Amino acid sequence: MNWQSEPIVIDKKLLEQAVEHQTGCTAKAKGTHFNEMLYLNLQDKEIVMIDNLWEFKSLAKLNLNNNFIERIWGLDCLVNLTWLDLSFNKIKRIEGLQSLRKLEMLNLSNNRISVIENMDKLEKLTHFSIANNLLGQLDNVLYLRRFKNLFNLTLCGNPATEEDRYIFFIAAYFPDLMCLDYKILNEKIKNEAAIKYKNALEEMRCEEQQKKQADDAEQSQKAELQLHTDAFVEFLNGSYLFKSMFDDDPAAETLQCMPEVADLLQTFEQKMVALCMKLFEVGLAEHKQREMEVTAFFSGHTETVKYYQQKASHILANFEQQHKERLQKLQQLSDPDLLKVEINGGNDENNQLCKSLMSLKFPLISQVGRLQRLQKLSDPDLLKVEINGGNDEINQLCKSLMSLEFPLISQVEDFIKTLDLSISEMVGNFSETVQGIFAQCRDLEDKYHQSLKKFAVATLEKVATDSLDEEEELDMTDDFIMLFTDRDTVMDVLATGHDNHLMKINDRETLLVTRLNAWKAALIKGIQDKELKLHRIRLSDIHRYADYLRKQLEEMQ
Repeated sequence: MNWQSEPIVIDKKLLEQAVEHQTGCTAKAKGTHFNEMLYLNLQDKEIVMIDNLWEFKSLAKLNLNNNFIERIWGLDCLVNLTWLDLSFNKIKRIEGLQSLRKLEMLNLSNNRISVIENMDKLEKLTHFSIANNLLGQLDNVLYLRRFKNLFNLTLCGNPATEEDRYIFFIAAYFPDLMCLDYKILNEKIKNEAAIKYKNALEEMRCEEQQKKQADDAEQSQKAELQLHTDAFVEFLNGSYLFKSMFDDDPAAETLQCMPEVADLLQTFEQKMVALCMKLFEVGLAEHKQREMEVTAFFSGHTETVKYYQQKASHILANFEQQHKERLQKLQQLSDPDLLKVEINGGNDENNQLCKSLMSLKFPLISQVGRLQRLQKLSDPDLLKVEINGGNDEINQLCKSLMSLEFPLISQVEDFIKTLDLSISEMVGNFSETVQGIFAQCRDLEDKYHQSLKKFAVATLEKVATDSLDEEEELDMTDDFIMLFTDRDTVMDVLATGHDNHLMKINDRETLLVTRLNAWKAALIKGIQDKELKLHRIRLSDIHRYADYLRKQLEEMQ
């Protein structure tokens, strides 16, 4: 490579040249689109940055070796990639591979990488080469143990591979590995390695098992919380709401020094939690019903679209056969060389006729047919007639496809209206249930507040008349005694706490109902917008296909 050349970024011109080189002709002439390419070779192009590959959605193999690439990025759209060669570049860090879940072979040899990382999503990896890099820690290679399908590994040329324990270390910790550094790992080495690292392996397996269990538990908790959130009842399956009411109530703990308050508070909590649990269970059940309704909608929608697609495919198949025959006919009418061929063919048949009178019938019929074709070939007006007929058929094709599109849209709109009505009814019923349960929560809080106020008044009188018994005095803190020396202060504290508690309840109710209605609106609008977009795409496809067919006819003139 010429290191003095201008740095190159992957652009459309470079991609077109690469495709032309691979296919032997221009992409336009061959009718090849970027999204149809399965293999792309961009080696030795002096590329410094990966870009503009978003059209290559079908690409399975990508060769980018021997370039000046410093960062792995721009590959997010290549979700079908199974083979990627980035060797002999200037890459310092493994990154940008999270979308390549189908990747099986990855070659990062001869770069400047010092750490194996950011490959978690490559679960199908079988071949990995990172030879001649800067890996300094042999333990870092253990990162690759997560790839259960890995059987070919190349690490040679890294500082870490110079350690005496290298071969046995890899053989021990990767028992399923078949090939290391281009050599087969035989069973003798594997057995010796297993004995040598027995204790360390057992300890690592135990740690990995514990980590897996912890990860599974964490994922389970996340999935459960996500379910609760989708049902709009997260953190209602317990005393979360109840406890949150007292988080911003600094005087609550002081007021609980009153002897009667402990039992009152316990009863309040039990009833509040019971209401929250009821709402939680109803919420999950309602969520399940909504999900079933949405699933039924998409199932019916898919069947309807499939039905109309099959009808459209049948129309297109019939038309394409007719169109193919018409193009062949136009080819004869527009190609003067065919006239000479037909005439020469006629002379050959005349000679054959003279040679064999026994087969007179068949050449005669053939000759009659050929004379009819020659008449067509000699009549230039027929070309125009055929093209006009072709255009009429194309126009009829458009009408036929349009006649399928509009009933489809109408039927889908009916599906959406039905879904909207059904979901609206569900949301309305659930909202009423929510409002009813939260109203009960407010009633509970009001009863608690009235009882607390009653106890507070009684305590104020006792403090004022110095009639507290010894047991009550022992339970009173200095803050409590100070608080209950002033009636107005106590009443203000009680009122503030009451308002805060109601605000927490109201906020949670508002949050639930608001999110529920927002979900419903977003669902219906999202479906409507998507259908409108698909409708426009299908109409555009019909017109573009018709234009393509007309252009084919025009090229025959």
